[in-house]
Amino acid sequence: MFRKIFYTLAVICAVSLSPTAQAANFNVVGREMARMLENAHYARLPYDEKLSARFFDEYIESLDPTRLYFLKSDIDEFSEKYRDQLHILLATDRSIPMAEEVFHRYAKRVSERVALAKELLEKEKFTFDGDRWVMNDRDEAPWPEDEAAAREVWKQRIEEALLSTLLRREQIDKRAKEQGKDSPFTDELEPRKKIALRYERLLKFTKEADTEDIANYFFSAVARAHDPHSEYLSARELEQFKIGVSNELIGIGAVLKAEDDGSTKIDGIVNNGPADKQGELKLGDRVVAVDSLNNGEWIDIMFMSLDKVVEKIRGKENTSVALKVEPADGASSETKIVIIEREVVTMKDGLATAEIYEYTGNGETSLKLGLLRIPSFYFPYEGRSSQVSEDVEKLIRRMEKEKIDGLAIDLRGNGGGSLEEVRRLTGFFVGRGPVVQIKHTSGQTKSLDSDYRKPLYNGPMVVFTDKGSASASEILAGALQDYNRAVIVGESSTFGKGTVQQPLDIGRFFAPMEDTKRAGYVKLTIQKFYRVSGDSTQKKGVVPDIILPSTNGVLEVGEAHADFALSFDSIRKAADFRSFNRQNLFIPVLAEKNKARISKNQEFIYLQEDISRIKKRLEENRSSLNREVRMSEIKENEARRKARNMERIKRFAKMEEQDMKALKIFRLTLDDIDAETLPLVNRENDRKRHMRRAKNKFEDLDDTPDWPSGIDAVKRESLMILKDLVESVKDGSIAGVLQKP
Repeated sequence: MFRKIFYTLAVICAVSLSPTAQAANFNVVGREMARMLENAHYARLPYDEKLSARFFDEYIESLDPTRLYFLKSDIDEFSEKYRDQLHILLATDRSIPMAEEVFHRYAKRVSERVALAKELLEKEKFTFDGDRWVMNDRDEAPWPEDEAAAREVWKQRIEEALLSTLLRREQIDKRAKEQGKDSPFTDELEPRKKIALRYERLLKFTKEADTEDIANYFFSAVARAHDPHSEYLSARELEQFKIGVSNELIGIGAVLKAEDDGSTKIDGIVNNGPADKQGELKLGDRVVAVDSLNNGEWIDIMFMSLDKVVEKIRGKENTSVALKVEPADGASSETKIVIIEREVVTMKDGLATAEIYEYTGNGETSLKLGLLRIPSFYFPYEGRSSQVSEDVEKLIRRMEKEKIDGLAIDLRGNGGGSLEEVRRLTGFFVGRGPVVQIKHTSGQTKSLDSDYRKPLYNGPMVVFTDKGSASASEILAGALQDYNRAVIVGESSTFGKGTVQQPLDIGRFFAPMEDTKRAGYVKLTIQKFYRVSGDSTQKKGVVPDIILPSTNGVLEVGEAHADFALSFDSIRKAADFRSFNRQNLFIPVLAEKNKARISKNQEFIYLQEDISRIKKRLEENRSSLNREVRMSEIKENEARRKARNMERIKRFAKMEEQDMKALKIFRLTLDDIDAETLPLVNRENDRKRHMRRAKNKFEDLDDTPDWPSGIDAVKRESLMILKDLVESVKDGSIAGVLQKP
């Protein structure tokens, strides 16, 4: 599949340029983008045959990463013609004909392969027997030598897809029957038809792709060949980028999801958003056509890629869009027309939040722990939306008012954001001093310092991280670790992104008379950042003081596994950097207690078992096409699942009973800042506060017991480490062993 067609399964419709806007000359776009990369990218790579080969390989990879569509002869032909020439074609305004030639061959192969898939699904009588298997990960598989070889590969893939679909249905139906529920497949398409339709969206895109679409894929490949985070942003992708960094958009306030039947489903509705206030659009409704300007000009969106559907629904504030909708309730076979006026929508689920854990003993409060969740380092891209540092400051001040004894900052899954926001936010915990060092391609370095005169919060701290903690998250975690200000707890390391990107308008570099409409932006790497200790986070990430087991440890997650990633290095430590005393973190004591708990914690025992199985599956890299073999695997997995759930039910009941006696959890959102008393957390209701999501009939069959108090094993253990730290600090203060900075 394309890397950028289905870049998300659910996006919220937002403002964009008019869908009828004219496009720039993309040969000129390619030329100017190449110049910008050559002259401004941090690595300053020589524009030669070696880099051209990177462009070529990355473009082919972006189109056909699983090596299922092109033939070896296609690759050989294009390689001979273009592999060492792309840097020249870009510089001389001739790159688009090449990109189109390759893409159109790809589109031809897609059409052939989809036709083959349909033929196999209609006529082939699969036996699901014998000692046969299919390769799971084809990233390094050879290209099919000819059509006969391609047919054999696709026959295996279709057989595996059909077998997996049939077995999944049987297993889910069996579970539904055991629970006395109806089959969730009542309204589902027949398996062979469902699989066939999966390819329709890709087929439609390749047939309808225009020069802008093709340029998008090629230019993105050129940018990524410099490093994983340089990127070409088309006009529609720039809007998505703005939304991602600001948590604000102009749209209808609905989450969309691509369906196998070609429609686009309403998967979520933002509470009090435009669609919610209009009232006619319902969860589960299927959108089949869009009238972007509400002027009677309908566009059929069946099997259209999701990003293009979103663009059709986008528009300016206070303008209307009309949707042709098939009702979810099925009460009427006719479509309905829903007209919604676009408004500003704040995505509150993406804002910083907090919780306060109040532990009691003998009827009295013995400990209060604050948990601050920062999903991203968002900032007002165009000067209107909220910024994370202001939000976090409000939450911390309220937690201080609640007299918390310790603070945990949850950065799990936080992919970064604004450098300025993390600079300011770090000062809340270390006061005035260096936060991060920046190195330019010239070799010049400078330190970005916090100007916060004294810390906003001085108490014990723990930071939760995982492989999804990247960029600005690594700056915060790394600074707090270098200052010995907090104990870092999490997976083996953070992501390892130690580079800074800047979006630049390509049209600004056009000649005066050239058309710049929809030229797009290039987001290029211009700097590397370093911790105040001098180490880069690039590839290495931030290694926690206490490492918790994780399946991500055996998966290829992180910068170190990315193609063309810049290297790790170190510089001098920041000139004015002065750390606190590391002994005040009591890490040896915390690590010993953590090790003792982990060794006895049944969830982490399960996790270690899962890690071993994942390792084995990755090493084998294949799935059997024998029904009996697969059934045996399913029975083993199902028996394990049931046994674990039975054990969990008993264990969770005891934990829930203990929590009821000794724990209260209070909700603290930005809406609660001025509340006289904070409300208790209600997991079910709180999930629906900002957005309603469509009911998932398959999730209803998941009989895994809920985590007691909504606290999973990793979160619970991380809070225990914070408790240990708070108690150690108290004991150390009483004993007089705490040392001054």
